[in-house]
Amino acid sequence: MRADDFDYQLPKGLIAQHPVEPRDHARLMVLHRGSGTLEHRRFYELPRYLREGDVLVVNESKVFPARLLGRRSSGGKVELLLLRRLEGDLWEALARPGRRVRPGEKLYFGEGVTGEVVERTEDGKRVVKFSGDLGALRRLGQVPLPPYIRRPPVPEDEERYQTVYAKVEGSVAAPTAGLHFTEELLGKLREEGVRIVPVVLHVGPGTFRPVEGEVSEHRMEPEYYEITGEAADAINEARVRGGRVVAVGTTSVRVLETVADEEGRVRPGRGLTELFIYPPYRFKAVDVLITNFHLPRSTLLMLVAAFAGRERVLEAYGEAVRLGYRFYSYGDAMLIL
Repeated sequence: MRADDFDYQLPKGLIAQHPVEPRDHARLMVLHRGSGTLEHRRFYELPRYLREGDVLVVNESKVFPARLLGRRSSGGKVELLLLRRLEGDLWEALARPGRRVRPGEKLYFGEGVTGEVVERTEDGKRVVKFSGDLGALRRLGQVPLPPYIRRPPVPEDEERYQTVYAKVEGSVAAPTAGLHFTEELLGKLREEGVRIVPVVLHVGPGTFRPVEGEVSEHRMEPEYYEITGEAADAINEARVRGGRVVAVGTTSVRVLETVADEEGRVRPGRGLTELFIYPPYRFKAVDVLITNFHLPRSTLLMLVAAFAGRERVLEAYGEAVRLGYRFYSYGDAMLIL
């Protein structure tokens, strides 16, 4: 199976540049796997498809202001995307323009914050040692909007490019399926007997990297996950009682499938996952998926295709294009039953 098998044509005008307001008024395509039937709803109608005893698994990871704009010693512009703190004042980052930012170079970001490029890693990342008022890094940083959102960040993105339940900082991209939930909608689901269960998976930049060539040869970048004993118990108890595990987003799916045994029982844990889900993967823990419309040839689209069938998903995407659904992070949603 090749990456070309997960390609599709998308008019640029359907790539959402701004989110729908209110959050839960995004369109919702409902795909019934058994029959292939499609329904067209709004996200606030989600409760009609869930039932008492189900568990809604959400990713509580929070996007941090990882985009830093500064100047190089030469006076030219530089942009860093902070990926993770290694230790103390050392960070791993992506740099732009990549070829010109070399080890030993000083970078200047304002408010007395400077960085020195210590190392270039084998995969092209930079290790940067910061000095000065490191508390200013948060003030200087911007929300790292995805590259297909072709507009400057605005203040509203700081709140809107987060889920309402985001708590644990560490992602460089939002777990976007969760962007459609409001506190009111979550409250309604709780009232109807749906339990909200949190997990964590910190999204890295690899989420935007397309797959090339043979799918089986692609390697995922490691991403940190965590699931508590309380969360694992809630999920296992729901399954025993006949409830469904409803995963919000591909990130929640990857946590659950990383920690599930062959019978679908999940266990608590934390660590790094490199799990790559693509057809014909057999799902162990997830019964229902809430997701957005994803990039062609992406690992996210491949996961969705594994869950609902490649041909069926691509047909649904074609219908979404025909009906003018909005795609990608700030776009509309799918519910796959």
